[in-house]
Amino acid sequence: MITDQLAKSAGQWLATPGPLSEIVISSRIRLARNVAGYPFLSRASDDQRRELADRLRVHLDARATNGQWEYLDLDQVDDLDRQMLVERHLISRQLVDAKGTRGVAIATDESTSVMVNEEDHLRIQVLRTGLQLDEIWHQINSIDDRIEDHIEYAFHSRYGYLTACPTNVGTGIRVSVMLHLPALKLTGEIERVFRAAKDMHLAVRGLYGEGTEATGDLFQISNQVTLGRSEEEIVNEFKSLVIPRIIDYENLARQCLVKERPLQLDDRVWRSYGILKNARTISSEETMLHLSHLRMGVHLNRIKDIELRTLNELFLVTQPAHLQKIHGERLTGEQRSSARADIIRAKLSGR
Repeated sequence: MITDQLAKSAGQWLATPGPLSEIVISSRIRLARNVAGYPFLSRASDDQRRELADRLRVHLDARATNGQWEYLDLDQVDDLDRQMLVERHLISRQLVDAKGTRGVAIATDESTSVMVNEEDHLRIQVLRTGLQLDEIWHQINSIDDRIEDHIEYAFHSRYGYLTACPTNVGTGIRVSVMLHLPALKLTGEIERVFRAAKDMHLAVRGLYGEGTEATGDLFQISNQVTLGRSEEEIVNEFKSLVIPRIIDYENLARQCLVKERPLQLDDRVWRSYGILKNARTISSEETMLHLSHLRMGVHLNRIKDIELRTLNELFLVTQPAHLQKIHGERLTGEQRSSARADIIRAKLSGR
C-alpha cells in the first residue's frame, strides 16, 4: 500500500525547498466538482454513492495523473493509515469522517490527490513546496480538463460549477498557502494580519484547514469568494498581492526582532534548540512550538548547522500516525512522546 511507502520519507513537496520557502511552507489549489445527473451527497442513497465511486474510479484511471497513482477505498484502509494521509495533507478530516463509499486517488509523487465522495463528488487538489501557484494552476487545470472530457460536470450557465456548499459555487476553486509566521506572533502583530485578511474576504485556518487551530505558528490562508471571478484572477491576486504582502510583514517583524530584541530572540531560538536536542520525552504541541522557533533561527542565521529541509521533515514525521507507522506498531501516548524525542535527537545530530 502507498501509505507504507510514504512513511519511509518526507513528502516530495517538502523534500526540496521551493520559492520563498523560508516563510512559505507549501501552496495548494483544490477544485470542487460534481457529476451531472446525480444528487449532492447529502441527498444520495448508498447505492448512488457506490455507483458514483465506481464510475469515477474507472474514469480517474490514467486520466488524472497519467496512471502514476494508487486508488484507496477508505472502507478498506485502517484508521492509522487514514490518519497518516490526513497528516500528509492528502485527504481531509471530512473524508475520513464521511459515511458510505468513498475513496482517494493519490499520485505516487504525492503532488496530486483526488478525493471521491467527500463533501462534493470530486475534490481535486495539487500541492507543491514553497510559493508555486502558477505551476499548480496549470497542472490542476490540465487534470480537470482530462476528467471533464469523459465526465459531465454539474454546471449552470449563469452560476458556474454547482457545489454542495454555496461558498464554493462558481469556480469551485480554493487557493491555500501555508505560511510560517513566528515573528508576527512574537511581536503581537498577527492579529492585525488576521483582521486585514478578513477585510479581504480571506480565511485564516490552522495546519489541517477548516476547523483546526494553528500550531507551530503555521497558518493556512485561503480565498473565500469563488463566484463572479475567474480562476486566474483569484490565483494572480494570491501570487501578486496577498501572499507577498504577508511575507513582507513577517520579514519586517523578523528584522525588528534582530535589531531591537536580539537577546530575547536568541534566548527563544537557543532554548528551543536545547530542548529539542536533549529531551527524552516531548509532546506533539511542544515539538511544533520549538521547531517553529528553531526554523526562524535558521532563517535568521542564529543557527547555522541545520537545514530547513530537516526541520520541515521533523514537522511531518513527529506527528502521531507517522511515528506509529515508522515504528510498525501502535504506541501509547507516553511511548509516542519518547519515540518523538528519539527521532528529533537523531535528526538534529545528523544520524
